[in-house]
Amino acid sequence: MISNGFQIVHDLIKLRWVSEILKSIDLGNHRYSEILKSIPYISHTELNRKLNILIEKNVIEKESNDNNTLYTLKNFGKDLVHIFNHFEDLEEKYFNQNIQ
Repeated sequence: MISNGFQIVHDLIKLRWVSEILKSIDLGNHRYSEILKSIPYISHTELNRKLNILIEKNVIEKESNDNNTLYTLKNFGKDLVHIFNHFEDLEEKYFNQNIQ
């Protein structure tokens, strides 16, 4: 069965930790240790699992040179970060209003 674009996005959005990982990379945390440190409570196993999924789905890119391994957002990843930020804006606008 061939997945359509909406299904791929939906599957990624519903995965735990994906938004946090992508936003961390977007904020400049490109090394594994930086990403791990920036996300409270994520385990090494879970971070590795999610990074591999994101690489497989062409959301992020893993670049290795010398002793450095860096993770960067591909265009798809940048678009997903934009979507996650928009979701947060909607939450703030409609659900986090101070009711007086």
